[in-house]
Amino acid sequence: MKTIIEPSRIKSVEPIHFNTTEYRHKALKEAFYNPFLLHADDVMIDLLTDSGTSAMSSAQWAGIMVGDESYAGSPSYFRFKEAVQEITQMPAVIPTHQGRAAEKILFSITGGKDKVFISNTLFDTTRANIEFSGAEGIDMICEEGRHPSIPAPFKGNLDTGALISYLASNGSSHVAMVILTVTNNSGGGQPVSMQNIREVHDICYKNGIPLYIDACRFAENCYFIQQREPGYGDKSILEIANEMFSYADGCTMSAKKDAFANIGGFLALRNEELATKCRNLLVITEGFPTYGGLAGRDLEAIAIGLHEVMDEHYLQYRIRSIDYLTQKLHSAGVPVMLPAGGHAVYLDAAEFLPHIPANQYPGQALVCALYVHGGIRCVEIGSLMFGKYGPDGHLIPARLELVRLAIPRRVYTQSHIDYVAEVIIEVFAKRQTIKGLRITEEAAMLRHFTAKLEELV
Repeated sequence: MKTIIEPSRIKSVEPIHFNTTEYRHKALKEAFYNPFLLHADDVMIDLLTDSGTSAMSSAQWAGIMVGDESYAGSPSYFRFKEAVQEITQMPAVIPTHQGRAAEKILFSITGGKDKVFISNTLFDTTRANIEFSGAEGIDMICEEGRHPSIPAPFKGNLDTGALISYLASNGSSHVAMVILTVTNNSGGGQPVSMQNIREVHDICYKNGIPLYIDACRFAENCYFIQQREPGYGDKSILEIANEMFSYADGCTMSAKKDAFANIGGFLALRNEELATKCRNLLVITEGFPTYGGLAGRDLEAIAIGLHEVMDEHYLQYRIRSIDYLTQKLHSAGVPVMLPAGGHAVYLDAAEFLPHIPANQYPGQALVCALYVHGGIRCVEIGSLMFGKYGPDGHLIPARLELVRLAIPRRVYTQSHIDYVAEVIIEVFAKRQTIKGLRITEEAAMLRHFTAKLEELV
């Protein structure tokens, strides 16, 4: 196979600020061993998130210049609405300043005490907004998704057997909705199959439960379906997306992912009565329904990005670049999620650092080690992010202890990725020297964003 080249040329660059190991060790200590608290200028390769960190295209920058800033009825909104409807086929399109704002509006109306939201895996802000409403979030990842090192084509699937069993035992009247996250971010960026989406839809329809899609990375998921699922090899990404969304009653999306935008999101719905309630809350919290907390220029950038992300040359390169880093690490013996996900490489921190127990946050310890050794910033997806405390105050660990290296879209070149591999492999070779951490200060919700930690002696 020939080298898969970037499907774009570079027109503008920004500098990387190089620094030393000693400097980074001091910076990390001052940031209380939490890379979220680092100054971005102190980071050499920033893989903290792929949200809002993409490089926008020349067409998007041109769209920004023609964005209309009318308070109500902007032409930019109608171009944005048309782009969303082309993909989702949903009549009600409500812009928000980012995905979590769409979640906050939707769950404030549909959630509440004694309500339950079921998902393949809820990501951090989704779960936080559900719990903030007084409801409970329940994850039902498929069995394949519970084993990071064992490859399977669709490890992001929801366990339909578990869903059927839960509904048989508990009924459905208290289930606010089922949410499918595509791709499954907390589960290693793994895709959800069309068959699974269809089966979940049938179960929900039979039990009168709405089905929603967390569509942040819908195009990446559609590409996996095209490449891996029988019957979809000759279908376009748009055709696959249309079918995927046809099974859903609504969706939320952070346009900071698969729309290449630096800010923005939306809520799309089929139920006009619910849409009216959401718009009323939007006016209070975000803005008028045709701008929803966004500038017209942002609406233009999103509309253009939603078309660009479905380009198959881009998606081929995107998925191949993630696989390239995954295979490089796997060949060196580094415990990594297999197969490669869509937007990130996931290290299995529990296997990487078996000498560090869950209550000493092995994922966070590994995140810190990668920053000190090579200036790479990434994020823990484990017991710091998702762990909870039991009645006795002891930590209830997360199901998996992962470290996510999220690759921003159209930003880094192969030499950057080769450097990342070299740093991880070097840290793996001296993994026994890495120490655990303990929390010294934390917030009640989403603690990983602002928690302060210290290294154990």
